Amino acid sequence: MKLINIGFGNMVNANRMIAIVSPESAPIKRIISEAKEQGNLIDATHGRRTRAVIITDSNHIILTYLQAETVANRLDEADTDLDEEDVDLDE
Repeated sequence: MKLINIGFGNMVNANRMIAIVSPESAPIKRIISEAKEQGNLIDATHGRRTRAVIITDSNHIILTYLQAETVANRLDEADTDLDEEDVDLDE
């Protein structure tokens, strides 16, 4: 299981992430309000402006103050770290 830091020490299971999107569009705003009504919204912004929305395969919606690119870069870094560990194990 890979955990990705989404700010303030909050972590998300990278294997459960489906998408990282901007919160600006009307459909995403609708998804956020529906998740709030259903109790599937996780607000990890600590009162800051929402800059990215993470959608999981369990229909949970996670709000973060980090930009989508930052979360994606952290996801790529975790993939690279795992690849390097696999190479070390093979030697």
